[in-house]
Amino acid sequence: MLNLPRLRLLVELDRRGTMAAVADALGYTPSAISQQLALLERETGRGLTEKAGRGLRLTDAGRLLAERGRELIAQAESVEADLAALEGVAGTLRIAAYQTAARNLVVPAMRALRDEHPALDCHLADLDAEQALPLLRAAEIDVVVAEEYEHAPRPRYPDLDRHELLEDELVLALPKGHPAARGRGPVKLADLAGERWATAYPGTAYADMLVRTCRLRGGFEPDVRHRVNDMETLLELAAGGLAIVLAPSLGRPERHPGLVVRRLAGPKTSRSVFAATRKGAAKRPAVAALLAELG
Repeated sequence: MLNLPRLRLLVELDRRGTMAAVADALGYTPSAISQQLALLERETGRGLTEKAGRGLRLTDAGRLLAERGRELIAQAESVEADLAALEGVAGTLRIAAYQTAARNLVVPAMRALRDEHPALDCHLADLDAEQALPLLRAAEIDVVVAEEYEHAPRPRYPDLDRHELLEDELVLALPKGHPAARGRGPVKLADLAGERWATAYPGTAYADMLVRTCRLRGGFEPDVRHRVNDMETLLELAAGGLAIVLAPSLGRPERHPGLVVRRLAGPKTSRSVFAATRKGAAKRPAVAALLAELG
């Protein structure tokens, strides 16, 4: 009988290519993974890996088992969902979400689930999609809430289902008293050339979005003075008159004293917010209940 947790490690090795990458993603030590894969080889009676320089690669048997292993894991997920349906909305639900969605989408949903389904225990982790999606695929997390920008699409994994939640419009968060905040209509981005901006660290989709938007819609390179990955801090910088922020509507920047929110003139700039689950897991009552609250 094949051991599914060990089979999952083989699937991850096929996906990531190195033991170190699997260990980093799943929180194991490389030696522990080696031991589990050795046990899997005994179970199958086949050599599943072989040395390739300083690393490992899968044998033909290993690649076949990894490919079929994905199907077996998905089937097991579906069976678990059917069994969970007998218990109703109960058990433990592990959720990961990026910060703005965690605060404004997931926490309110968790409050509602606590009141409606007291037998359900929700656990929340503040993680970006780059960290959370590998953990979801490795069954360390049950639901991921993530964002996607048009210029930086997320990979579509065959072992995951995607559930669209909303389109999150990006708006200008301006200090009160700023000339562009005086009117009520949309603001032309070109009128903000030469202003100070605040955004996330370089290399993130959010920071790249600001640069691309200013270049394409405003015809200028933004003068980024502040780099912060926390949206609340970015909004505080804008409220203090220290910068302008292109902020997600989901973060409700209009709530902040000292801020005026204006839409950008021209086509709407937005990002997609979605939930991801493993294939078949949305049938689990707990997962279905959360998706209903989020949607």
